[in-house]
Amino acid sequence: MLQNYNKIMVAVDGSAEAELAYQKAVNVAIRNDAELLLAHVIDTRAFQSISSFDGMLAEQATEMAKQTLSDYKKQAEEHGCENVSTVIEYGSPKVIIAKQLPQDHNVDLIMIGATGLNAVERLFIGSVSEYVIRNSTCDVLVVRTNLENNTPKEEKE
Repeated sequence: MLQNYNKIMVAVDGSAEAELAYQKAVNVAIRNDAELLLAHVIDTRAFQSISSFDGMLAEQATEMAKQTLSDYKKQAEEHGCENVSTVIEYGSPKVIIAKQLPQDHNVDLIMIGATGLNAVERLFIGSVSEYVIRNSTCDVLVVRTNLENNTPKEEKE
C-alpha cells in the first residue's frame, strides 16, 4: 500500500535551501492531492540583541514574510497545487516547525531545506533541520537537490 500524505508543510525562509524544498513540496503535494502549508517563522531572538526593541523591525519582517508567502502561494497554484495555505509564526523556528505547526495544522509530512551552516555553527547553535528531524512526530524530508535531483554545486560545475 502506498503512503499518501494529506497535509504537507514546507518551511520557507528565503534561503536557496528552502527554495529547493518548496519546489519539491509543490510537486509532492500535487502527486498526493494534498494540502500544502507554506510556513515562515520569524525568529524573535534576532530582535533581542537590539538594545531598544524597535517594533518597526518586526513589522518589516512580517510584511516581507507576507509578501514572500503570497508569491510562493501564487506560484504553487499556477503549477496546479489546488489547496495552498500560509502561516506566519513568531518565536524559535526549531520548536515551531518541529512541534507547534504540525500539531496545530495536522501536518503529516514536513519538507525542509538542508542547513547551510558549517560544522562550527551547528556545534554552537544547531541547525533547524537537525532539530526538526530529531523532534518532529511526523515524517520529515530534508531536501538537498533540485527537481532534477542535482545539487546546486553540480549545476555550477
